[in-house]
Amino acid sequence: MSPIKSKSPRILEALERLRIHEYADALSIYPYRYEDLSYTKTLSHFENGQKLVLLGSLTGEVKISRFGKRALARFPFQIENGPLLTIKAWNRPYMNKVIKRDGLYTLTGTYDEKGHALNLVHIYKGEIPPEDALRPLYHVPDALNGRPFEAILRKAIMEPGKEAEEIIPSSLREKYRLLPRLEALRRLHFPSSKSDILTAQWTLKYEEALLFELGNLLLQKDLRKAGGKKGKVDRLALERFIASLPFAPTSDQRKALGEILGDMDDEVSMYRLLQGDVGTGKTLVAALSIYAAYTKGEQSALLAPTEALAAQHFQVLSNLFEGQGLRVALLTGSTLPQRRREILEDLEGGRLDCLVGTHAVFSKNTVYKHLGLAIIDEQHKFGVAQRRALLDKGEDVDLLLMSATPIPRTLALTIYGDLSVSTLEEFPGGKREVRTLIESPRNRVVYFDVKKSIGNGGRVYVVAPEIEEGKEATSSVLSVYKAFDRLFPRRVALMHGKRSAEEKEAALLSFVSGASPILVSTSLIEVGIDVKEANLMLVYDPTHFSLSSLHQLRGRIGRGGQKATFYLLYEGDDEEERKKLEVLVKHDDGFEIAEEDLRLRGPGDLMGYQQSGLPEFALCSIVDDYKIFAAARKDAEWILSNGNCADFAKIQKKLESKAEASYRA
Repeated sequence: MSPIKSKSPRILEALERLRIHEYADALSIYPYRYEDLSYTKTLSHFENGQKLVLLGSLTGEVKISRFGKRALARFPFQIENGPLLTIKAWNRPYMNKVIKRDGLYTLTGTYDEKGHALNLVHIYKGEIPPEDALRPLYHVPDALNGRPFEAILRKAIMEPGKEAEEIIPSSLREKYRLLPRLEALRRLHFPSSKSDILTAQWTLKYEEALLFELGNLLLQKDLRKAGGKKGKVDRLALERFIASLPFAPTSDQRKALGEILGDMDDEVSMYRLLQGDVGTGKTLVAALSIYAAYTKGEQSALLAPTEALAAQHFQVLSNLFEGQGLRVALLTGSTLPQRRREILEDLEGGRLDCLVGTHAVFSKNTVYKHLGLAIIDEQHKFGVAQRRALLDKGEDVDLLLMSATPIPRTLALTIYGDLSVSTLEEFPGGKREVRTLIESPRNRVVYFDVKKSIGNGGRVYVVAPEIEEGKEATSSVLSVYKAFDRLFPRRVALMHGKRSAEEKEAALLSFVSGASPILVSTSLIEVGIDVKEANLMLVYDPTHFSLSSLHQLRGRIGRGGQKATFYLLYEGDDEEERKKLEVLVKHDDGFEIAEEDLRLRGPGDLMGYQQSGLPEFALCSIVDDYKIFAAARKDAEWILSNGNCADFAKIQKKLESKAEASYRA
C-alpha cells in the first residue's frame, strides 16, 4: 500500500499525530458515533426540544446580533413542504457567507417552541440522499475532519492491503455468521443503513474481544506458572518503614496491602487489580508494595499514562523513600539523552530499585537486572500488549493494576478472568467536601469565586474540551486562556497536549508555586495532579466529557481538607445532557456514579454509541458487550487448547504486532 501524500502541512501533521502513514492505517480509526441525517417526516407539529433534520431554503436576510463576546445569527428558513422557521445560530458570525438564497440546505438542530425557532447544530449544502444519511463521526484533528478523512478512507477501502486479512478463524466466522473483515470495515465507514453498522460492529467487536481474551489468557498462563519465584517479603522491615511514615494507613489500605503481600509471597505471580475512588490512597499502597519488593532484593517498575502523572508518582515516592536506601528514577520520552543513558546503565547494573515512567519503562533498550514487581496505574489506558511488553522485562514478575474507574467484580472476572480484586473505599483523613454546581458560563458569580479563591491563596483549575476552535461551538483551551488572561493578567498558566514537556512542567510549577494560581488546561489534569491548595474547578462544555472523567476531574480539588467547589458550566437546553450532569450534583461516590452512568446510557445506544473508555477496545464496551466477551473467552480457551490450530500462528502474530506497536508508541 502506498504512503499518503499531501501538499498540506496541516494534514500531514494531523496524520502523524494519529500514526497514519499509509492509507490502510486509517481503517483502524473507527467512528465514535453516527449522525443520522434522515429528514424529519412529520412537519405539521414539532415538540419542544425535538431533534430535527430539515430541507429548505433561506427566504430573508441573515441578521447578526452581538451580546458581549457572543454573536447570534438569525434568519428565516422555508422548510420544503413545511412551515417557515426562524433559525438561531450562536457564535457563527460568518453565517451570512455560508448560506445563500439560491440553494437548498439541510439543517439539523433542536426545536424551540417558545420562539418557533430551530437552534442550529449543523448545516449542509444540498439534499442528503437516503443512502448517505448516516454520517460517521471521528475523533480526528480538525485538519482531517470531513472530506479529507473521507477521501483517505475511500482509497483505503479500494486498496486495504494487510487490513483486509482475516484474523478470526474460519470455523468461528461460520459459527457466528460474521462478515469478511474488509466488508465489515466498508460497512462501518460507509454505511447505507443502521443494519450495516450493526453487522459491521458485531464482526469487529468479536474480533476485538477475541484478541483481547487470547492475549489475556496467554498473559495469565505465564503469570500463573508455579515454582519460579524466590524469596519472601521481609515483613518486619516493611513494618518499620510503615512506622516511620508521618501518617498511618487506613484500614482499607492495610487490608489491600495484606492481600498484595500474600500474592507476592505465593509461588505463582500476582495478578491483582487495586481499585478505589479518587483520593482513597492507591498510591500509598503501591509505594508499600514497592518497598516490599525491595526487601526481597527485587526491582519495581511503575507505569503511568502521562508524563505529568509519572512525575507526580516519582516525586511522591522520592519523598517517601528518602533516607531508606531505596533508589528511584524517572524515565519518560522527554528525559535528556545523557540522563537516559545513566538511568538505563544503573537499571541494568542493579543500582536502581524502582523505575517510574511512561512507555519508556518497557521500551526495547530498557533492561532490568531483576524486575520483580510491575505496577500499571490507570490500567484501562493500556492494552494487553503493553502489559505483556512490561512483564517480558523480567521472569515471574508480579503484576498490580490500579484504577480509579470501578469495575463490578462479576464483570472483572468475565473480562480479565482469574483476576484478584482489592477495593479501597475509605478516604484518608475523612471524605472531601466538594460542592458541585451547574451554572451558565456567563454567570458573574463564577468569576467572583475565582477572584475570591486566588485572593485567599487557593488554586483554580479551568478545563475546556478542545485545544483549538473547531467546527462545533465548543470552548477551546486557547480561547478560554485568552479570556482569563484578560481578566487576571499574569496570573494564568496554560497546559495542553500540544505543548512541549518543558512547557507543561513550567506551567505546572508556576501553578503549584502560586505564581500562576489559575491553570487552564484540557483533561490532562484528570489524573495525577495533586495540589493541596486547589479548591475550585471550572469545566466548560462538560457534556463533552464522560461522567467518570468529570468525577476524576472533581477529584483534583479539595485534597487539602478545605471546602471546594466544582462548576459545570453548561447553558444548553438538552434535558438528557442536564440529567446526566445532575448525577454528579447528587452523587460523589465513584461506584454510584459508574452505576448511574450505565443506567443512563442504556445497553448500547446505536446512534449515540459511547466507548467504554478502555483504549484496548476501539468498539467494545465491557458492560454493553458482556456476552461477546463471555463467548470470546470460551473461544480463546478453545484456540489455546488446540495450539496446532492453523489459525493460531496468525493470531499470535497479530498479538505480537500489537506488542511491537507498544514499543514504538
